[in-house]
Amino acid sequence: MSRTDIILERLLKLHPNKLIDLKLNRVERLLEALGRPQDKVPPVIHVAGTNGKGSTIAHLRAYLEAAGKKVHVYTSPHLVNFNERIRLAGTLVSNDLLSEALEICEEKNASKPITYFEITTAAAFHLFAKVRADYLLLEVGLGGRFDATNVIANPYGTIITPVSIDHVEFLGNDLASIAHEKSGILKSGSPAVVGRQPEEAASAIEKEAIRLGVDIKFAGQDFDFYPQHSRLVYQDDLGLMDLPPSGLSGNFQNDNAALAIAAVRFFDLPVDESAIEQGLKNVSWPGRLMRLKSGDLADMLQGSQQLWLDGGHNEAAGNVLAKALKTMSDSSGSRPLVLILGAYANKDMAGFLEHFEGMLEKIITIKLDGARQSWSAKDLAKIARSNGFEAQDAIDIEGALTLAGEIKNARIVICGSLHLAGDVLYKNKTPIS
Repeated sequence: MSRTDIILERLLKLHPNKLIDLKLNRVERLLEALGRPQDKVPPVIHVAGTNGKGSTIAHLRAYLEAAGKKVHVYTSPHLVNFNERIRLAGTLVSNDLLSEALEICEEKNASKPITYFEITTAAAFHLFAKVRADYLLLEVGLGGRFDATNVIANPYGTIITPVSIDHVEFLGNDLASIAHEKSGILKSGSPAVVGRQPEEAASAIEKEAIRLGVDIKFAGQDFDFYPQHSRLVYQDDLGLMDLPPSGLSGNFQNDNAALAIAAVRFFDLPVDESAIEQGLKNVSWPGRLMRLKSGDLADMLQGSQQLWLDGGHNEAAGNVLAKALKTMSDSSGSRPLVLILGAYANKDMAGFLEHFEGMLEKIITIKLDGARQSWSAKDLAKIARSNGFEAQDAIDIEGALTLAGEIKNARIVICGSLHLAGDVLYKNKTPIS
């Protein structure tokens, strides 16, 4: 184990019985002991939502960097290495800097109870305050109102991506309750942009914005976007832009690209149209409808098979993925579609799969390797079969690919969990930078 891994293992034991415990008092205490680094970071754009947070941040980062700006980024979870969570002025944090920051936080915390996410978030703020940058793009871990990232008093702006049902045990079991928690990142005096929402979620967000006096812009109301002749057309009160589509695979990525454009426009960021165009071409975000063309797992493909990877893991993500794969089939030719599926047991996989009705040749299920509370491969296969799909369980990802190898010309999509996506990238030896 590396020095960083050893420290992270120690930190995990500081709050052993509640891995998720949404409160702010513990992280605020530690940040005070650290000298309030959250007050010394560059201008913050804070991002909450259910789906699309990371992809929206990836687009916004690409636009800002194309405009010559230095950008810090904080996202979670990581796929392969913890370092992926913290990007300092454009570069993933080094092991030495990360280990040093974690040890400082460990010392200042003085063995008091604190969650893993809280103490590592404090370490991120410590690093962001030490290294010069122009902006900090800050992703909420879970919810918003009581998330450890919600300690920024005056963000430069806030973004709320589409809200859907997820994490009901922490955020509530209806859209209004969940959207209320997400809108906890809104702050008086800080403008906000909001992705396309179900009516119930939009109403809850708007109510909170009115209460706080926030200048807020909604997709479909104050700005909009649509595909036209293989281009992305974006329009708001400031004008219209005819742009290339997002460089990320999947038609849904244009929604995330456009939401990031809205942030540029309404937050008055120093990014012109040419930088947006360049950013759309350069954007990178691994594990989201990502094609694996080479690597140890990709080498297991038979003949003209394709291998794709996606980390979406809830009902709304299943809907988005199914639509993207249908569009892919319509535009680049139909292939037998095979899902290799693994998921946490608290995820609604029946809801995830319902969007694939009539699309699939087969589902091959696996248990998440080394994960707590994973669906077993057999139980997941039963869920798939009970919903009308042909399904078979496999012992691991390699076994699933061997079974999928029997289906000629298949488009194989590994999906259901970011944990699984990270495991696949690790086993495939795909570099993340």
